[in-house]
Amino acid sequence: MTTVPDVVTKDVAPEGVLRASINLGNPVLAHGTPTAPTGVTVDIAREIGARLGVPVELICFDAARKSYEAMTTGRADICFLAVEPAREAEVAFTAPYVEIEGVFAVPRDSPLTVVADVDHAGVRIGVKRGSAYDLFLSRTLRHATVVRGEEGVDTFLAQELEVAAGIRQPMTEFVAAHPELRLIEERFMRIRQAVGTTLARRPETVAFLRDTVEELKAGGFVAEALRRAHQSPTLAAPPR
Repeated sequence: MTTVPDVVTKDVAPEGVLRASINLGNPVLAHGTPTAPTGVTVDIAREIGARLGVPVELICFDAARKSYEAMTTGRADICFLAVEPAREAEVAFTAPYVEIEGVFAVPRDSPLTVVADVDHAGVRIGVKRGSAYDLFLSRTLRHATVVRGEEGVDTFLAQELEVAAGIRQPMTEFVAAHPELRLIEERFMRIRQAVGTTLARRPETVAFLRDTVEELKAGGFVAEALRRAHQSPTLAAPPR
């Protein structure tokens, strides 16, 4: 671990505190309460702060879109979000530190059995508004309709939609609690979770964040943080 130049510290944490935007709405990445969050993103934020030599303020939200808004409106210095083109217009991302999967749930008697079956006229998909899979499906679907809600699975149930979209781990738990449903096991997307900061940061700052993420992956930090959070260490993205 090399010494971080003062110019980088002042650039990414100009107030002397690193403000990290944390999404508690993704249980693979963070969980707990806003006053006591835990998880891989919390551990990475604290490690970045330690390397910068500044304290860390964890600003917690219940949805990715809120975490993104905190980043783009100057309320946070770094964020932990999935890489998506709509976000890259305002956020400079590292390579992913974790890769997770988006999957569909359908009624057990649904004729939809593979991902390719979903994108057809008359198919409505419940999603969490502003999530990575909302952005992805809105960008890629040609015939099916995205129906957004505070929680996509709740919208799916309340409106009796044909499909619910979400992250594999919580969707697996959701289906287990609703035996009338099943997963389409094939993933519809790979969700690349990365550290981000604003495009206005200095090139040295972005390089520091990218190098740090690579070191944390290569040294096993990310895998161990996942293990502590009772998540599979195999979710850690490979080093570049």
